[in-house]
Amino acid sequence: MTAPEPGTALVREPGPRLAEGIVTHRRRRPVDVDRARAQHAEYVAALRDAGWRVRAVEPADDHPDAVFVEDAVVVCGDLAVVCRPGAPSRRGETAGAEKAVRDLGLRVARIEAPGTLDGGDVLQAGGTVYVGRSGRTNEDGICQLARLVGTRRVVPVDVRGRLHLKSALTALPDGSLIGLPDHVDTSVLPCLRVAPEPAGAHVLALGPDRVLLAASAPRTARLLAADGWRVTTVDIGEFEALEGCVTCLSVLVPGRPGVV
Repeated sequence: MTAPEPGTALVREPGPRLAEGIVTHRRRRPVDVDRARAQHAEYVAALRDAGWRVRAVEPADDHPDAVFVEDAVVVCGDLAVVCRPGAPSRRGETAGAEKAVRDLGLRVARIEAPGTLDGGDVLQAGGTVYVGRSGRTNEDGICQLARLVGTRRVVPVDVRGRLHLKSALTALPDGSLIGLPDHVDTSVLPCLRVAPEPAGAHVLALGPDRVLLAASAPRTARLLAADGWRVTTVDIGEFEALEGCVTCLSVLVPGRPGVV
């Protein structure tokens, strides 16, 4: 019997231009880069504590939003789909992410023009891949992803008033959905648990019974803990100022299961 391999969490350190990151749906406020780096270190520590092996993606310091590495690549099984971000200024972020997934031995495909796809619009829950039709991801990008993931069921979801699908909707480890119904087309969803607060829509599943939330979602943290989930919270306030959340600061690549 062999032990299961730990999963790998890809992360990218905040760059010196972080405070210049794009803000679309909220009022801009100053961002303290030093504080953001400390918060990022706490986030990485939480991933390690949950058993994830952390690997740094090479820096992209000319790109203020590069710390939001989830938008650069989507991992589905042994396939890594390199995204084509909807914001042209972010397209230089993908090269380092592509190198990282190649180094992990994953198969690699790309979203090609005129398609656009941000990883923050891709939510995998059970056997379904929900993809946000947003200001960053277009119909062509969704269709390309559907062809690439093959037998997986792909469900487009219209997003309103939020940057990405996972700004409004995420999944618990059992595949159930939690989010903000006013910002997504709920008619295509099987069921949606309403998050008690906006940041409660952002849940990162770290294991079969473990989830990570921002410290700005205390009511959701208490609710999920009462349901039996092991909840970890981290302060990511400097990233939230740039419309970031716990999902977009990493790309989780599950390890291989053990063999009996």
